[in-house]
Amino acid sequence: MAGAASAELASTAYAVGGAQTPGVPRRVSPDPTAAAFFDVDNTLLRGASIFWFARGLAARDYFTVRDLAGFAWKHLKFRATSTEDVEDISGARDTALAFVAGRRVDEIVEHGEEIYDELLAARIWSGTRAFAQLHLDAGQRVWLVTAAPVELAELLARRLGLTGALGTVAETRDGIYTGRLVGDLLHGPAKAEAIRALAAREKLDLDRCVAYSDSINDLPMLTVTGGAVAINPDAPLRRLARARGWEVHDFRTGRRAAKYVLPVGLAAVAFLAGYRYRRHHVSRS
Repeated sequence: MAGAASAELASTAYAVGGAQTPGVPRRVSPDPTAAAFFDVDNTLLRGASIFWFARGLAARDYFTVRDLAGFAWKHLKFRATSTEDVEDISGARDTALAFVAGRRVDEIVEHGEEIYDELLAARIWSGTRAFAQLHLDAGQRVWLVTAAPVELAELLARRLGLTGALGTVAETRDGIYTGRLVGDLLHGPAKAEAIRALAAREKLDLDRCVAYSDSINDLPMLTVTGGAVAINPDAPLRRLARARGWEVHDFRTGRRAAKYVLPVGLAAVAFLAGYRYRRHHVSRS
């Protein structure tokens, strides 16, 4: 299944869905033991979701320009290399926890809805979204699995019509973030463990499931399921996928190289200048 995941899935979706009258919702028979698991950053969404979320919160005065510069640097590094650095992720986690500490959960969730419309929706890879829809059309469930905060992951899943999400859990007390984690970051082997636990609870047959990711860091997740698909892969994952006969799909444009070699300093200046302009514009309106 690993070598022809999307082809077999498309065939299944066609057989189950059959002819469809335009404007009439498709009815499919549930396929309760099969599911798909999608990484988020650079797989479903261009760049790192937590950095875009941070940018939205920065525009709402949640932290300083210096903090935003740190997020900008790590986001640009992520975009330039298409890889995840554990130290960068941990640093982003710590910073994120710091600026939500003492904030109400419902307040952050409300801002998240706005930030999705402002910054996230336009950065969803349509190709990856189409793969998720194929699974849904085949009557299968679709979960996001990400190191991003679970509230952000659940927001993405809900707005995209997916089944649900697994993400990093921040501790709350009386509806307020404490600034600490519950457990650890959902990254690397932790993703595979979370998928196994979900599969046991939902009675999924992991051999009938498919995982999608861009990063070699997600190898545990990609190998816990019967099928694996590399989306916008980093170089190590691309090599491994070819060696193992996994499907590889790259939705990045031909302008990728020119965009990624933009000097980091210039990009950071442009990023922060845009931020200052928005703050000035909002303050005057």
